[in-house]
Amino acid sequence: MTLMVAALEALKPYPSTFLPLIEPLEPSATHLIPYIVKPPKLDVKPLPSHLKYAYLAEFEILPVIIAFDLTHLEEDKLIRVLKEFKSAIGWSIADIKGISPTMCMHRILLEEGAKPTREPQRRLNPHMKEVVRAEVLKLLDVGIIYPISDSKWVSTVHVVPKRIGITVVKNEHKEFVQTRPVASWHVCTDYRKLNSDTRKDYFPMPFIDQMLERLAGHAYYCFLDGYSSYNQIVIAPEDQEKTTFTCPFGTFAYRRMPFGLCNAPSTFQRCMLAIFPDMIERFIEVFMDDFSVFGSSFDNCLNHLSLGIEVDKAKIDIISNM
Repeated sequence: MTLMVAALEALKPYPSTFLPLIEPLEPSATHLIPYIVKPPKLDVKPLPSHLKYAYLAEFEILPVIIAFDLTHLEEDKLIRVLKEFKSAIGWSIADIKGISPTMCMHRILLEEGAKPTREPQRRLNPHMKEVVRAEVLKLLDVGIIYPISDSKWVSTVHVVPKRIGITVVKNEHKEFVQTRPVASWHVCTDYRKLNSDTRKDYFPMPFIDQMLERLAGHAYYCFLDGYSSYNQIVIAPEDQEKTTFTCPFGTFAYRRMPFGLCNAPSTFQRCMLAIFPDMIERFIEVFMDDFSVFGSSFDNCLNHLSLGIEVDKAKIDIISNM
C-alpha cells in the first residue's frame, strides 16, 4: 500500500484531454525587475528624422521619444515633467502595476446554451517553441497567467510574425521589391470559439472623424501608447478559466485581460472613460490603447500631459482604505 501511494504521488497529473508536457518548463533564473528600480541599457531602434531619444536617467537609460525640433527650453520642460511622473511610464512588462478591480473588471458572459470547447495542442517548430517558452515564462513571472489543469474552455496559441515598416530588398532575380521585414515574433491565443459564444458588449467606441475634428487646430500634441494596456485590467475570478490556453509546456489561464477577447476593447474604453471622465474630449482623446493629449500652446499641452498622467491621491487613499 505504501509503495502504491508513493507511486501515485510521483505521477504528475495533467488533463486527460491533452498529452503530457512535451518539455518541462524550467523556471526563469532571473525575475523581471521594473526598469525604474534596476534599469538596463537598451538597444534602441533607429528613429525617423523628426524624432529623437531623450533619457530620464544618467548613462542613457530610461529612454523616451520626443520631437527633434523642440527648443532647449521646451525640451528641458518636457523632460522635467516626464522625470516627475516616470513611475507612470513602462519600459517592460514588469513596470505595469494594473488597474484596481474596484475601478474596472472584465467579465466573460456566455450566450445561453454555449457548450465549452477544448482545442487540442498544436505542434510548433523548435524556434517557435522557444518563442512560446519565453512568453509563458515572462507572463508567469509577473503573475499575468497561472497554471490550470481543470478548465472546460481551452484555446490554442499561434506564433505570428510582427512586421514593422516597409523596406526595399533585392530578390533572386536582382529586382528591387518592397517588403515588410519580420522584426520579431508574437504569441497570440486563438479565442475564436470562445468569442463566438460570448455575449457581445456594444459599448460605443469613438468615431475617428470626430476625434480628428477635436484634434484639428491645436498646435501641440503628445501621443502616448498604452504599454500592455489590456494586461492592466483584471478578469473576474469566475471567468478566468475561460481564457485557458494550451501549449507545449502545459495549460495556463489569464488573471488579467489578454488581447484577442472580443469584448476587450469595450472594457478598456469603458475603463478609460471612468478614469478620465473630465478630460476626454476636452484635452485627451482615447482610442483603444492610443492616447492623444493636445493643447493650444506648448505650456498648455504640457500642463494637460501632467494632469493626464498624475496619480490621483484621493483615489489611492480610497482604494487603500477598502
